[in-house]
Amino acid sequence: MKNKIENVASLEDLQALYTETFGKNGTMTQKLKNMANLSNDERAVINAENTELRQLFRDKQNELELAALNAKLATEKIDVTLDTEPKNRGTIHPLTQTLKEIATILESLGYELWTGPEIEDDWHNFTALNTPEYHPARDMQDTFFLENGNVMRTQTSAIQIRAMEKVGAPIKMFTVGQCYRREMDTTHLPSFRQIEGLYVDKNINMSDLVGTLRVLLSKFFGRNIELRIRPSYFPFTEPSVEFDIKWDNGKWLEMGGAGMVHPNVLRNCNIDPDEHQGFAFGFGWDRLAMLKYGLNDMRAFTDGDIRWLKNSGF
Repeated sequence: MKNKIENVASLEDLQALYTETFGKNGTMTQKLKNMANLSNDERAVINAENTELRQLFRDKQNELELAALNAKLATEKIDVTLDTEPKNRGTIHPLTQTLKEIATILESLGYELWTGPEIEDDWHNFTALNTPEYHPARDMQDTFFLENGNVMRTQTSAIQIRAMEKVGAPIKMFTVGQCYRREMDTTHLPSFRQIEGLYVDKNINMSDLVGTLRVLLSKFFGRNIELRIRPSYFPFTEPSVEFDIKWDNGKWLEMGGAGMVHPNVLRNCNIDPDEHQGFAFGFGWDRLAMLKYGLNDMRAFTDGDIRWLKNSGF
């Protein structure tokens, strides 16, 4: 039996031999059943044989299992020097990256992030922002009106009203969010993303506004930005300006609007304009992403084409 165990070449054959020896009708099983008729010396011999055979089976099983494992490892080993198979890996969307960068800069300048509802009432979206009923911004061509008289938020300035109503002055905050207007071309979407900043305190002036814009844009683009300020008109600021930056080709590019918060807006938020002044600015972060990362068509942001995203350098 010892020789048979030693010569077994597979686990299947070993199992068969084990059954032949220790199974219900196995040779050793029969010997153990007949031990009652044997002398003590004969029993001792059979017990010793039983113990030895069981150990031999265990040792042989371990040997065959180890051999099988080594054979499997030999056929499945990985050559770590080989090139890995290419895999599709996710990337940060350019709009997400741009928002993170702008938010980080504004927070470093002491601005606090506020958010608000995308469906607004007339007061927060228009009236409190000093937008009279005859203003073109209320026209159906620009604004999405809802059946109950509310609107899809046309600018995140509505959040500034909510913030000033809640905490008053001083306040230093910025907003980010979706806005909605009836327009669609290569540089405009009916749903666009806006960033706005507001700083209200005592003795705030236009120099503070221009300095903030210059620092913000220079930090974002990673170089000193030449800024141009042009007079403009917005119902919620007075004076109002538009700000441009000088781009690599020497041309001036319009970036957004800004100005000193109109006294009527401060009064609508229960802030005394004789004691506090402030400035506000706003721009679309889609536009910033297009400029910084060399993108040509804003509509590509919403196409969901992973090929475009992979080829845009992100």
